[in-house]
Amino acid sequence: MNPKVTSGNGPVVLAQPHGGTEIPHSILKRLNSEGQARADTDWHISRLYADLLPDASIVSTPVHRYVIDANRDPADESLYPGQNTTSLCPTTTFDGAPIYLDGQTPSADEIGQRQRDYHQPYHDALHEQLDRVRQKHGYVILYDCHSIRSVVPYLFDGQLPDFNIGTNNGNTCDAVIEQAVEHHCKAAVGYRSVLNGRFKGGWTTRHYGQPQQGYHAIQMELAQCNYMQEQAPWEYDLTSAHKLRAILAGLLTELNTTLA
Repeated sequence: MNPKVTSGNGPVVLAQPHGGTEIPHSILKRLNSEGQARADTDWHISRLYADLLPDASIVSTPVHRYVIDANRDPADESLYPGQNTTSLCPTTTFDGAPIYLDGQTPSADEIGQRQRDYHQPYHDALHEQLDRVRQKHGYVILYDCHSIRSVVPYLFDGQLPDFNIGTNNGNTCDAVIEQAVEHHCKAAVGYRSVLNGRFKGGWTTRHYGQPQQGYHAIQMELAQCNYMQEQAPWEYDLTSAHKLRAILAGLLTELNTTLA
């Protein structure tokens, strides 16, 4: 269950921490039906972004977020105090339902082991790519790829906008990058977008985003209704995905030259 890495020649690195669906059997057998359903997956995220920017680097993990969340602080400190969220090793779904059988939630020692086995290797691989690309170009743009069901009352009110851009209020990237992404999303006819709304950028974006050092990071949280069915069996919708891919391709192509 090692991270999958594609080393490209361009300045953009695509991170995909939540597209994995693999759960070791020793953990899977301790999950209840909610946990085994894996509803809280960034379904088809690698397919959605495939070949949109041919010279981009890509880092993804095959491990499901119920094993460990690769986009959480290893210290498990919440980035959204006072709001419902999930932890480094989630014990509930995005709807607040338990995912483990009674008495089967992981201990602190087990969480530490999972971090060493799955969380750290992903970030080692990501860090290596970011350093490599920055050395090559003098800067690097980390684009953190995410998606979520458009309606999740436990996490947010109403229906989520289609494009949710996160830069931790402008702190994780150069303003020109933020402006380029926001402008591109606002120009997409028939879609809604928001900058630093419910999702301001997760731990990955905030941890690696150091624009003064040449490390720029931005998170894109997509509403899944724009490219797939938002209920099991979570089928990919070719027609709507084709439309969305065209928008994302234009966005990424612009990012590729924004700081050149």
